[in-house]
Amino acid sequence: MSAEMQQVWVYLSTSPLLWLTLTLIAYQIGTWVFRRLDCPPLLNPVLTAIILLVVLLKVSGIDYQTYFRGAQFIHFLLGPATVALAIPLYREMEVIRKSFIPILITLAVGSVAAIISAVGIVWALGGETIILLSVAPKSVTTPIAMGISEQIGGLPSLTAVVVVLTGITGAVGGDFILNLLRIKDDNARGMALGVASHGIGTAHAIQKSRMAGAFSALAMALNGLFTALLLPVLVHLMQ
Repeated sequence: MSAEMQQVWVYLSTSPLLWLTLTLIAYQIGTWVFRRLDCPPLLNPVLTAIILLVVLLKVSGIDYQTYFRGAQFIHFLLGPATVALAIPLYREMEVIRKSFIPILITLAVGSVAAIISAVGIVWALGGETIILLSVAPKSVTTPIAMGISEQIGGLPSLTAVVVVLTGITGAVGGDFILNLLRIKDDNARGMALGVASHGIGTAHAIQKSRMAGAFSALAMALNGLFTALLLPVLVHLMQ
């Protein structure tokens, strides 16, 4: 029976449907735990799903490439999901229009701060140039960040990892920092999460309030555009 089960597992482990299904199940488990325990930041559904999948891959001995071939449909959906964030943005368009100038100032300061902080930390730790270039777009949503990284000479695969870690860090610790700074306004909290932690932070902001979600979606979109235009210019000037 053990040999038969092993043969079944070997067959299933190469099936794309298996890893797609397990990814969705892992996220649903993370969501259930998150809501069951009254939404503690440390149990963010994305973080829980990642931990579950890492443990599963480690125990089963399946390499990441095999997993990604099965779950790449979810990766494809990142683009449409990002576009869908325009819905909460449209609903709050009048409020956003009235705050347009403060939004632009916040965006410019936040985008530059995100780039400088990432590059500065890696430089202080003695990182190589290619690593500096890979982490520079860390606060931009994954598809855009990987494109920027490739354009400026970074490693897109490393960029993707750093982007996910940045998003999870923002979603887990963002509320704590904002509360510590006594920032109560949903608009400001949404902007901060969107600029600093892109899609994962925006998903967290939407869970908090519709207004925070709208401003976070706007910040994420504009930060992606601003960074895509600014970062290649900065890299070119520094060379």
